[in-house]
Parts: sequence; structure tokens; C-alpha cells
Amino acid sequence: MSEIKGFIFDMDGTLVDSMGVWVDVDKEYLESRGFEVPEDLFSDASEGNSFTEVAYYFKDKFGIEDSIETIIQEWTELVAHKYEKSIRLKSGVKEFLDAINQQGYKIGVGTSNSLALAGKALKANDILHYFSSIVTGCQDIKGKPFPDIFLKSASELGLEPSECIVFEDVLAGVDAARRAGMRVIAIYDEYAKDESTLIEELVEFYGKNFYEIAEYCVLNGLLRG
Repeated sequence: MSEIKGFIFDMDGTLVDSMGVWVDVDKEYLESRGFEVPEDLFSDASEGNSFTEVAYYFKDKFGIEDSIETIIQEWTELVAHKYEKSIRLKSGVKEFLDAINQQGYKIGVGTSNSLALAGKALKANDILHYFSSIVTGCQDIKGKPFPDIFLKSASELGLEPSECIVFEDVLAGVDAARRAGMRVIAIYDEYAKDESTLIEELVEFYGKNFYEIAEYCVLNGLLRG
């Protein structure tokens, strides 16, 4: 097993408690166009879940005439103030980032969200400075569960996939990390509770918060206590 040299984090639901925002956005956006939100909204999505791919999915599924750029801009405007003002870190994140930074690990973000919103959330919570690489779903790249976001993140960190460990909260992200050939630790998020049993089967550790994850990392030689 390769020595771990880099830690790559998903953002929404992993670093920040923000998944509920997107449930509200789906509802507000579709209802403004006369659509009800189907219970199985993403059941027939065949591609990844990047910001751009989801915009294409909405456009095709609901016959929306707006351009992809317009859809993305509207979504961004709907949530930008929340990412700047009200979305906060999940428990133990800052302390965990402090510890891995002090111990010399390279640190990246691999998120399906846009660069604009990722920047707002990370800056507002005073953790932007920890990350040497931020790969986002608005880039020309396949989204999760494809491995491309994490592979690009590893490349930007100057590491091999086997030298990285990924932190995720949803099944698509776990699948993406595993396909990339990376180790995976998961953190519980309420919005992924229906996937929790399967997630737990696929990852090496599934924690309730980053204090539990830090303890696991110390016990397994990833962090010095």
C-alpha cells in the first residue's frame, strides 16, 4: 500500500453543511417554471453530477429553453448569499485541516459544485488557504461518479492516485474515489442517509464527524497524535 501524501475533500456535505440548500434550489427553480419536483428527480440521470452536467440534465429533462450558462448563473444567484453568509463547516473540520496541514500533507478539494460557490464557502469559513488545488464541476470534466475530478486533483497536487485519500459523504463520490484508485473515508450526512448502509460497506471508515475521523487517522498512522 502506497504512503498517503495527499488528502482530497469533497465540499458539500463533507466540509460544509450545505446539501439542504440544493433541495431548496431544485424546488424554487423548477416551480418558477411551472414544474413540480418529482420524487425521483435524478433517477434517470446517466452522466455525472457536476454543476455543468446537472444543468444539461435539467435543460433536457424539462425542456428548458435557457442556455446552460444562464441556468448556471441563475442557480449561482439563488444560493450565493447562503454560501457567503450562512453555510458553516461540519463538526471538527477546521481542527482536522489544521492537523493535516501542520503534518505536511498536500490538501485539495474535488467538488461537483462551481468554482465561484466553492470559493465563497471556503473563504467565508476561513479554510480557503489550506487548499493547494480546487477542482470543480464547472470545468470541462466528467463529474462524479466518474473519477475525473479526483484524478485531476491528484495531478494538480503532484501525486499518484494511490498516494491520496478522499473524504466524501455520498455514494457517487465514494464510487468516484474508488474508481480513481484512492482510499476513501466517509462522513455521515443526513441528506445521504438512504445510501449510508452501502457507503459503509465501501469505505474504510465512516464517521459521524471529523473528530471521529481524526481519531481513526491517528489510530491508523495517518496522523500523529
